[in-house]
Amino acid sequence: MYEYITGRLTFISPSYVVLDVNGIGYQIALGNPYRYSSKMEQSVTIYVQQIIREDAHLLYGFETLAEKELFLRLLSVSGIGPKSGLAIMANEDHQGLIQAIEAGDVTYLTKFPGVGKKTAQQMVLDLKGKLTELVEDPMSLFYEGNDDTALAEAMEALQALGYSPKEIKKVEKVLEKETLQNTDDYLRAALKLMMKK
Repeated sequence: MYEYITGRLTFISPSYVVLDVNGIGYQIALGNPYRYSSKMEQSVTIYVQQIIREDAHLLYGFETLAEKELFLRLLSVSGIGPKSGLAIMANEDHQGLIQAIEAGDVTYLTKFPGVGKKTAQQMVLDLKGKLTELVEDPMSLFYEGNDDTALAEAMEALQALGYSPKEIKKVEKVLEKETLQNTDDYLRAALKLMMKK
């Protein structure tokens, strides 16, 4: 079982990154791959969880151990698989997620892609009182660089997370009026808007 992988970041897509470790490229699925945009061709460490299915061996990545632990707790809930767990993790307001579970806020939880009322109620039932020790580290990375394709990449990432084209179009119209620095900023803003709908 892998705990983390340290390697040179060689590729970023809407749903995963590739880390080169001694000539082997590891594909790691992330909720927000663009948070690593400023680290291209640099050495990065990503905490990973390996999920083995009948047809694939998949790696899911996280910036901190606390994020990985939260992902594993989400997977323990009936109705939440790795893809929807990652989509929930993409919204970086993990404290807001934990507070919603503690407060039994089903309406908030159903705003995540793939989470219906039944799954949201199951999250509250299974996780309430079991997440309070997971305290997130504040984001310490700052990203630079402007890219004309940043908005388009952020919209592709939303699609990879499971949001519908209709939902994405609404958010895109709002963000077209914004001038943000990069894909990561657009994706963060888009995820915040998704949670407000």
